[in-house]
Amino acid sequence: MYSYYGPLCTELYDLTKPVGYSIGGDIEYYLERLKGTKGKVLEAGVGSGRFLIPLLEKGYNVEGIDYSPDMLDLCRKRCEERGFMPNLYEGNLSNFSIDSKYEAIVMPTGSLCLIENSKDAMDALKCMYNHLIPGGRLIVDLLLPTDWRTGETSSSYYEISKEEGIALERKAVEMNWIDQYTLTVLKYEKWRNGKLIDSELQRFSLRWYGIEEFQHILTSLGFSDITCSAEYIYDKKPSKEHSLITFEAVRK
Repeated sequence: MYSYYGPLCTELYDLTKPVGYSIGGDIEYYLERLKGTKGKVLEAGVGSGRFLIPLLEKGYNVEGIDYSPDMLDLCRKRCEERGFMPNLYEGNLSNFSIDSKYEAIVMPTGSLCLIENSKDAMDALKCMYNHLIPGGRLIVDLLLPTDWRTGETSSSYYEISKEEGIALERKAVEMNWIDQYTLTVLKYEKWRNGKLIDSELQRFSLRWYGIEEFQHILTSLGFSDITCSAEYIYDKKPSKEHSLITFEAVRK
């Protein structure tokens, strides 16, 4: 019934968040935190290359992994247009195995929260730990549902050309307090000259974590030197108003 980052979602993402588009300052923050990194970097949940390509342009040896073949196809295209050919892997973050070790693994803008099942999320963090060199760093963003309104519906329209556009409807379906996730249903419709030519329905679930909870998870996996920062200001103490928290941790 539902697609997972299918063609319409990918097309709209590329339209609204093109290569180099910084979401709340994430690209600038991560570039600052990665200064001095000489070894390989892995972006987990690489998507369309929005974040990956600016790192390549700064000279970092970056690779990417993602579950969506549509997103990876677009990422390859965007990289090739700029003369880059990074290693890009299709795989599930919960059980991936790459024949490389990384000095840093990054997961910006809440991508980890897309892993709804808690065991799958834990397995993904274990995989990332195992793919870091000793002393390697994990930098990951978490999203908190500070402005959630169950039942809220919104719609928007994005023009591709004079003939085509994509309409997007968002429906906030559920806040699950027990399993710690929100559920939104997204409906994409592509129109050409007033006629509907394609549609796509996406189940968009975001899992959230408490700050102490996530620190405990990282510690239990073997990470040390854990910091959390708000508003992309390193070591700024989060408060209840902050919806995005960045964790940084080191493999022992």
